[in-house]
Amino acid sequence: MSWTITGAQPFPAVIGEPFGGGYFAGYISHTADGNATHALIVAPRETGATGTGYTLTTSLVWKTSLTTTADTTSSFDGAANTAAMVAAGINDHPAAKFCVDLNIGGYTDWYLPARYEMDIAYENLKPGTNFNDTSWGVNPYAVPKRDLERSLKTPGQTYLNLFMTGGLQAFSISRHWSSSEVSSLTAWTLNMDNGIHFGAFITGQGAKNSAIPVRAFRRIAL
Repeated sequence: MSWTITGAQPFPAVIGEPFGGGYFAGYISHTADGNATHALIVAPRETGATGTGYTLTTSLVWKTSLTTTADTTSSFDGAANTAAMVAAGINDHPAAKFCVDLNIGGYTDWYLPARYEMDIAYENLKPGTNFNDTSWGVNPYAVPKRDLERSLKTPGQTYLNLFMTGGLQAFSISRHWSSSEVSSLTAWTLNMDNGIHFGAFITGQGAKNSAIPVRAFRRIAL
């Protein structure tokens, strides 16, 4: 199964620009050196997102059982994590299955993003005005690389009306699943309200069988 597109093509320069079936969310560096390796595309909210606050309102569980899934621990490669869930049995992974089953604009390579891919979208497309949690923000895979935790006010709310709370493409102000597994019990979530990465086991707040929102990504290799 192919999860990237290669070859000569124009790439977006402006965050939030419509591109590749969705919207440009930023660049990621798989080499963790600040050099971009992929462009990240976030799916349109009306068809590529589901859960509280979205047009499709069904929140989903990460896995139907509290067991590990091999090769899903990458913090930056959601496509690889999702491919591992496909290999292990995608029907057991409803959040990822939602993404895998998408066909938007003729693109079928959507996946459940890894935690640091979600983090890049938060930095660039933060929907609301609440203060950031200052325990998070370091992201070695971001472009540019981020070595410092967030301040209360940086990043601020996106300047793009389309992605502000109430905008047609805004992220729901809630925790979202990432594809990055923590243990048999939990996987990482990211709160698009304040930037918190959460991976602890609390029923309803990180357990894999907790139903929370999902938003699909795809990526394009540079």
